[in-house]
Amino acid sequence: MKINWRVKLGIMLILSSVLLYILVYLIFKDAKHELFYIGIDLAFLPLEVLIVVLVIEAAITAREKSILLEKLNMVIGAFFSEVGTEFLEKVSKHEINTERIREDLKIGQDWSEDKFKRVMAKIRAYDPRIPLDEGKSPFLDDLRIFLGERRRFMLRLLENPNLLEHESFTDMLWAIFHLTEELEKRISFDNLPKTDYEHLEGDLERAYKSVVSEWLKYMEHLMGNYPYLFSLAIRTNPFDPEARIHVI
Repeated sequence: MKINWRVKLGIMLILSSVLLYILVYLIFKDAKHELFYIGIDLAFLPLEVLIVVLVIEAAITAREKSILLEKLNMVIGAFFSEVGTEFLEKVSKHEINTERIREDLKIGQDWSEDKFKRVMAKIRAYDPRIPLDEGKSPFLDDLRIFLGERRRFMLRLLENPNLLEHESFTDMLWAIFHLTEELEKRISFDNLPKTDYEHLEGDLERAYKSVVSEWLKYMEHLMGNYPYLFSLAIRTNPFDPEARIHVI
């Protein structure tokens, strides 16, 4: 039977401790004091366990969580690079309340943490409206093709087990994926029943609001951690009609 390295290490440490106590006894020939100090060590043992379990383990867990969140932000960045930013650009042109939040979403280099919090509060209270009818068929066709071409990419993101640590982003992905399925199941967007247009409106509005919220969080992350990526994100801001990719 193969012995686990932890078991081997434990046996080695116990033997080392026994040998050291024997060595101390052979040198000083004082079993009474040695037993006294062994008792002191044993009395302190619960406190040592408390320090290791609560303090050191908490520090390790916090570090591991920080690394995990960093990896998740890389996944989020990939989503906005491949899907999110262009999705916002396409849909915002048809969302009739976008003008109410457009100025708030013109993010700048001088934004503070408080500024992000104030804007996020506005986004949570914001209700997008994307009225759909037969006249929006070209827009829906374009959106169906766009999301359909990125379906496999989004599926791979959903397969990432680490996303369980980021509930709001996972919910957003599901909203986008559901919208993709709804669009792909319809052969044409002409002459749909009014109730069906309303159903698509609900799916699209839900997905749009979720993406806007996650986009704002991602922008704050970039500003605090990756200034060069933040600069690019500002120059491709889907809510800023004056945004230009060229650095002036």
